[in-house]
Parts: sequence; C-alpha cells; structure tokens
Amino acid sequence: MGRVAGKVALVTGAGLGLGRASSLLLASEGARLVVSDIDEGLATHTAAEIVRGGGEALALRHDVSKPEDWSAAMAAIEQRFGRLDVLVNNAGIAIARNIEDTSLAEWRRTMAINLDGVFLGCQEGIKLMKKSGGGSIINLSSIDGVIGEADLAAYCASKGGVRTLTKAVAVHCAEQRYGIRCNSIHPGYIWTPQTENYLRDLGTLEQEKAKALSRHPIGFLGEPNDIAYMVLYLASDESKFVTGSEMVVDGGYLAV
Repeated sequence: MGRVAGKVALVTGAGLGLGRASSLLLASEGARLVVSDIDEGLATHTAAEIVRGGGEALALRHDVSKPEDWSAAMAAIEQRFGRLDVLVNNAGIAIARNIEDTSLAEWRRTMAINLDGVFLGCQEGIKLMKKSGGGSIINLSSIDGVIGEADLAAYCASKGGVRTLTKAVAVHCAEQRYGIRCNSIHPGYIWTPQTENYLRDLGTLEQEKAKALSRHPIGFLGEPNDIAYMVLYLASDESKFVTGSEMVVDGGYLAV
C-alpha cells in the first residue's frame, strides 16, 4: 500500500469498468479520489465504495465533451483538495459501425467524447497541475488507436487521435519543464460492460466473444484490474522517467 499516498486523482468515466477499477485501486494505494461520470449515480456508488474502504472520494457528474463541465470539475477539486496530481482520461464510447454505415452524428458524438474530452481534460488538467508542481496525465487509448477495426471506424479514429495527442502533450509539458508527464494506455479486449455491448452489436455474444478471444495469444481476455495496475504505475513516482509512451496491455494482440 501507499504507492500513490497523498496524491489527488481525477478519474473520468469512473462509474463502471476500467474507470471504476482504476479508482478503487488508486484509493487502496493511498490516493484521494475524484470520481466523475456522466451518470452521477454510478459516480456516487464508486465514491461510496471508496469511503467504505476507508478512503476519501468526491463524486461529480461530468460530461467530458463540455468545457463548462471541465471548468466546474477543476474548481471543485481545487476547492476540496487544493491540488491535482493525477488525471485519468478514461471516459469513452464505442459504436459498432463501419465507415459506410457510420452517420455524421455518430462520428461527431464519438469524437466529442473520446477525443474532445481528452483534449479538454489535458488543457484543464495542466492548468491545475502547474499550480500543484507537476503531475501525471494518463489517457486511455486502445489497440484500435494503433490498428484498424472494420466495424469501429469512428472509435479507431478517435483513439488514434488520443495516441498522438498524448505525445504532443508530453513533449510540450517536458519542454516547458512543468513536471507533468503524459502517457497513453492501449488495452486489448477487456471484459467490461462496454466490451459486452460492442460484441452484442456485432452478433451472437458467445460467438463474438470467442472470435475476440482467438485474437489474443495469451488465451484469455483481460480484466479491468489488468488496466488499473498500469494506471497505478503511471500515476506513481515509479514512472517518473516515463512520458510520451504507449503502454500496450493486450495479451499479445498487437504482437501477431
């Protein structure tokens, strides 16, 4: 315990899946958490679980695509904790559509949440982290930010944007000597509600799950904590020399 003791961390999309797992793990290692989600009830549930475990947490309703929600979140964090040390830009959506079937509205919604949300988060996070003397920004991209998936046209584009935006942010913060690191995480198929919904959209769940499993040489799909432990590493001072990196956690998916 104590790998991130005393740090203040904001995790977006913290109500379910990777965001929830990351929030709980960071709290168990001593961080004070701000858990945000567009569903306030889910955020409150995650925060309550942290508090029951002896941690400290603040729950916020937060639409990451809206600049005003980011400003409000940062104001609440500064008022409650006076600082921000870790930002986990996790909130995202996936719509199972190929390039021909994707509507402009679906494209724009995906970009607004997956890419605009990370852009706004980095901008606002840097402002408060500069006051705090530095920090770590962790952006959730995907293996689909590196390769293409036919049925995830908008998602692939958005996550590819997160991948390269992360590097631009990392270099800028390093050159400015802000003491702020920025890295991306690229999960393979992690069994979460989002993954389950995506596979259901493609066809019969068990058949699609078997197809997904076959693409991972390790022989099984990931669990939320497989990503949460990478978040913990990047949030901690153990990764002080790591910035602008792509941390692939995919069971060998990209190795073949």
